[in-house]
Amino acid sequence: MAHIILFVVLILNLSHSMCHATRSNATKFPAALIFGDSTVDSGNNDYTATLFKANHSPYGMNFPGGQSTGRFSDGMLVPDFLASSLGLKESIPPFLDPQLSDEDVKTGVNFASAGSGFDDLTTAISGAIPMSKQIEMFKSYIDRLKNVVGEQAATDIVNNALIVISAGSNDFIFNFYDLPTRSSLYNISGYQDFLLEKIRDIVKQIYDLGGRKIAIAGLSPIGCTPIQMTAKFSYVFDQMCVEEENSDVVAYNTKLVDLVSQVQASLAGSKVVYADLYTPFTDMFKNPQNYGFEETKRGCCGTGRVEMGPLCTALTPLCSDPSKFIFFDAIHPTQAVYKSLAQYMIDNVLDKLL
Repeated sequence: MAHIILFVVLILNLSHSMCHATRSNATKFPAALIFGDSTVDSGNNDYTATLFKANHSPYGMNFPGGQSTGRFSDGMLVPDFLASSLGLKESIPPFLDPQLSDEDVKTGVNFASAGSGFDDLTTAISGAIPMSKQIEMFKSYIDRLKNVVGEQAATDIVNNALIVISAGSNDFIFNFYDLPTRSSLYNISGYQDFLLEKIRDIVKQIYDLGGRKIAIAGLSPIGCTPIQMTAKFSYVFDQMCVEEENSDVVAYNTKLVDLVSQVQASLAGSKVVYADLYTPFTDMFKNPQNYGFEETKRGCCGTGRVEMGPLCTALTPLCSDPSKFIFFDAIHPTQAVYKSLAQYMIDNVLDKLL
């Protein structure tokens, strides 16, 4: 009997500790603010003049309520899982949503836009919201936040908010690999450096507006996306990843790690952290069975090689179980992948920002 009582006490204490940890994290990250591209866009493109939209079926089929929200996935994205784990909301609303409530404003919003990138030329091609505009939206958010909670409270929220920046893939795909609009001006190393300087400037602007806890996501293996394997005809050879592009990503991520260190050292009181997506993503490709995946080379929608956005619709054939696939369409991961990536960030990134 004594052993049973001790076991119950331990369980109650553990439960109390977990609840306290959730409340503690929510206190340390009172809000979540998201910048970037389709990897984190919760629906801003629904209100933007661009073809890059996911506000139609089958996108969102596994999102709570089964509704398409503008997220390029069958369900939730990394920011959604992070917000839920921090005791905020299960999903982070887009800033351009006309139904955005004052409560949403207090706990964070999403400024990201599918098709965006660090290079302004990227959004000129896609019609997405450029990073410079996302910063302007951040300024507007701060003004509204001040009206809701007051100036000092708004400052505290922004200072302590979890800020995530996730972009870059579109820059390389649109401007270097598939549409070589920048390759006449830069070699691959030079273009990487060009983008990194853009990131440096963006982080400085966010810092000047009060952001202090910033996670910058590295790139995942671009060469393993079905769209790139198709573009480079690697599917002819059993659809292997495009290793040259992945090598470029590794070089870029290495430079980004150095930049993050430099930026944090130059911005007093900041915590700027690199979020490694390449490592967990690569492990999913190498060991899919560990994650419950059965298909790694094509997306769930259509043939899985080219369909995305307007080509992935309710009329497009669909796999029976997206959770068995790494990709939902030809470029964007499934909710199952985003959940794993979010857990990786919780385990390896968030504590470094506290």
